[in-house]
Amino acid sequence: MTSTSPLSLLFGKSPVKPMQQHIVKAYSCAKLLIPFFEAAYEGDYATAETVRQDITLLEREADALKKDIRKHLPNSLFMPVPRSDLLELLSMQDRIANRAKDISGIMLGREMSIPAPIQPLMMKYLKAAINTAKRAKNALDELDELYETGFSSKEVDLVDTLLKKLDDQEHRTDEFEIEMRRSLKAIESNNPPIDMMFLYRVIEQIGDLADVSQRVGSRLQILMAR
Repeated sequence: MTSTSPLSLLFGKSPVKPMQQHIVKAYSCAKLLIPFFEAAYEGDYATAETVRQDITLLEREADALKKDIRKHLPNSLFMPVPRSDLLELLSMQDRIANRAKDISGIMLGREMSIPAPIQPLMMKYLKAAINTAKRAKNALDELDELYETGFSSKEVDLVDTLLKKLDDQEHRTDEFEIEMRRSLKAIESNNPPIDMMFLYRVIEQIGDLADVSQRVGSRLQILMAR
């Protein structure tokens, strides 16, 4: 009877399966921002706090998985790409969960009120950023296939297509951010300056959620180029 090593139990056929599980958790954190914002729009911060607790729980699970991956990841001798590249990719994935937690924390801490005139655009902007994270997850869904096929040209072409969609989505989010800042500027004189300052901070963090998602794609592209 052949014994199964703890390492093979962790990684199965591919050393990237846990990384795929990690980005699913990170993306799940980002998705929860939609019900969080919906509750915030209604001023229902009791519900928003419950959603934030779910975000925090998922972020902690992602963090624990990240630490486990770092602990058990084989050295580069046993992998087709440098270990450092996978660790950089993992760090970028982790920032998706962190940004979702940061955004909800800023808003919950102040029980922020989002001015009604900008609420529809804010939700479009938020969903665009979350969709960027989704595109990053979709690209990572193919990472095990890349490994198992030895980075075949067919699989690389598929991932390249997914990364192009990721870049396009991040660009759309950038455009929403510009529109969002203009809309906020138009009403800022009618609202308390400190509230506007924190709203700009939230807008910045949502943009950063999209940026770190795009960087996941950039790290994956570097990994494929090896």
